[in-house]
Amino acid sequence: MRCVLTVAWGFSPLDEELGLLAGSLTPTLQNYVTHLGSWIPFRKVGHVLEQMLGVVLSEPTVRRGTEKHGASYEAVQTAAVTRLEKEAPEPPAGPPTQLLSVDGAMVPLVGGEWAEVKTMVIGEITTTPTATGEPHVRSENLSYFSRLTDSDTFQRLALVETQRRGVETAGQVIAPTDGAVWIQGFLDYHRPDAVRILDFPHAAEYVAHIGRAQGDAESAAFQTWLTASLHTLKHAGATALLPELQTQVVTHPDQPELAEALAYLEKRLSMMDYPTYQQRGWPIGSGSVESANKVVVEARLKGAGMHWARAHINPMLSLRNAVCNDRWAEAWQELTTHRRRQRRQRYLTRAHLRTVAPLPPPLSAKPSPAATTTDAAPAKKPWRPADDHPWRKSLNPSASRRSRHAKK
Repeated sequence: MRCVLTVAWGFSPLDEELGLLAGSLTPTLQNYVTHLGSWIPFRKVGHVLEQMLGVVLSEPTVRRGTEKHGASYEAVQTAAVTRLEKEAPEPPAGPPTQLLSVDGAMVPLVGGEWAEVKTMVIGEITTTPTATGEPHVRSENLSYFSRLTDSDTFQRLALVETQRRGVETAGQVIAPTDGAVWIQGFLDYHRPDAVRILDFPHAAEYVAHIGRAQGDAESAAFQTWLTASLHTLKHAGATALLPELQTQVVTHPDQPELAEALAYLEKRLSMMDYPTYQQRGWPIGSGSVESANKVVVEARLKGAGMHWARAHINPMLSLRNAVCNDRWAEAWQELTTHRRRQRRQRYLTRAHLRTVAPLPPPLSAKPSPAATTTDAAPAKKPWRPADDHPWRKSLNPSASRRSRHAKK
């Protein structure tokens, strides 16, 4: 008779019914610890909680709890990307004019290394007239997504935020960036028809590099030339300035770096139609994503004396995105649900392994071939000592005495 014991899915331990999380802290205190840990250094979190709530927590406890919850939220977002790719749901409606910009910032790792964190910012572009009648361009309702990974993986993982913000359905997407090649691939992936604008300060740096052929950067000749050139670039476009730049390169063939700077600008000529961009009320600078580098990434991960293990960067970035996007309550609900689901699955797995008895072989099972072999060796009998073995004599004293009397 076969007997199988199983654990029913309807079984709920008390901690699950009470909504508890793994660990010795209450869910509310874990929320406080993680929320504070995503804003301020771990060592300060304990001081704040002790002053406000009278709770004493060590720095390692705060660090482990924050990074653990960050890893859970990272897993939630990664799973959401997989689900979006599989189900391809209809995205929400995007705004008439949307901002989409991407950039990178360096963070310190353990061992003296540095690594680039990629950040995407999405917003809505609005224009308001100024006192002079010129439009004042603003980027509002900003949200962020950051990861430490390669460019291909980053553009895929960013789908969780581009889908939520309706990048696919926005009327027009404006993308001011520094012109990096990997960023062009990112835009091709999410919105191929995005208007790509080379950040004006970035273009100005290359123009200034070419203009140093005029003399020292502090000289009056260089300053005069640079002011006039940038005015032309901003109000007439790169096409109007290009002949002057080419003249500078041809006049100084002994400086090959000038030709390299010119080649960079010529390759991005279509991204520098600044008069048209300004007329339509579009931003010509990537200040929004550069600010995101400082506010989202560097403000927490680039403090004095900080060095991060590579495995802990993305969990912290997940939490930073949640707090800077003003979606902490939503993120906390998702990550705690994920953790409870994981905990329940581990419990059920352990319970199943403990309670399921091994099944005996079926009654109709045939004997194995080895048992039916006719020429098998006979089974060996256990070894026993002979009757006159000394071991037997030592255990039978009466027999030993009779033997001695017989010899006499």
